[in-house]
Amino acid sequence: MYGSENNRDDSERTAFRRAEKKYKLYYDNNASSKNKKKKQPKPVDLTEVLDFRSILECYLQSGALPPGVIVLHENFTSPVFSLQNRPGFYFIPGALTIEEQCSLIKESLTDFPQPPNRTNHNAMYGPIQDVFGAAKEGKVLVEDNSPISSSETGADIDNGDCKEWKFTTQKEASLRKCKSVSASALLRKLRWSTLGLQFDWSKRNYDMSLPHNKIPEPLCELAKQLAKPALPAGVEFRPEAAIVNYFGSGDTLGGHLDDMEADWSKPIVSLSLCCKAIFLLGGKSREDTPLAMFLRSGDVVLMAGDARECFHGVPRIFTDEENAEIGHLETRLTHEDDLCFLKYIQTSRININIRQVF
Repeated sequence: MYGSENNRDDSERTAFRRAEKKYKLYYDNNASSKNKKKKQPKPVDLTEVLDFRSILECYLQSGALPPGVIVLHENFTSPVFSLQNRPGFYFIPGALTIEEQCSLIKESLTDFPQPPNRTNHNAMYGPIQDVFGAAKEGKVLVEDNSPISSSETGADIDNGDCKEWKFTTQKEASLRKCKSVSASALLRKLRWSTLGLQFDWSKRNYDMSLPHNKIPEPLCELAKQLAKPALPAGVEFRPEAAIVNYFGSGDTLGGHLDDMEADWSKPIVSLSLCCKAIFLLGGKSREDTPLAMFLRSGDVVLMAGDARECFHGVPRIFTDEENAEIGHLETRLTHEDDLCFLKYIQTSRININIRQVF
């Protein structure tokens, strides 16, 4: 899911892989000696990247649209754009308010990864309680097969392998001769969490037997409203599952299809948060040249019908101050209680994609 580059010659790559390579983050190995401690990203040509925020500004000023871009005139809260050659794809720039963005960022880090919801850490550690809170307090997750006294802080965790994991202080962790990992490292290695019906990555299907929390009602209502441009009048979107993806600097999401749901006429509702990214929208074959577009915090993408059969991915996120474009979030997260959220968003991107499974 999170891409890694191989060394094949460009002639052996598909059109989608060539686009991924074009926009992927690479570092300049020839940086000057004074910059060796801070790696410098190689320049990337962004002239062909669609910028729907600029398209929206131009449209609101003059009504002009670039070739191939269509605007829907139905009564939505903000302009919705689609593409002539990608039916079923919709882009809503700035659809989320700043308040909605901040609220979803906080929930994505504190509530959504909580058991029984599953994360990528389950396979190694079992269900872990409150990774974000433990990271904020500088705690360490330790493995201990012996009985743990009630005087020690943190909740015991069983991953099904007769191994007990718990958060404790760094001082206590240093006295134990056992495996350990800092909560801050776990937070940085958090790659996905699942809401609602749980997706089994090993079987590539939804496992109805897995315990789960329902998608929070405010997020359900938000998704229902945002999904309307992709649905016929009178048809309602039913949010049943969601996957939250977490990206750090250099992370990518390789080209893929979201094809595990029963009814592809229903959209995937995709919410972008934190640092700006490049999104690639291809065709039904990896040989189709993909379109590149910017995704900023607050943007929403809908993919329904034919668009569900299009390969798509994220080859790049921008975490540098010039290109991340998160100033509106930084000004809202200055309270002392929010500084940990602020630190996280400055090097990260979060994507919440909500699905109707049946």
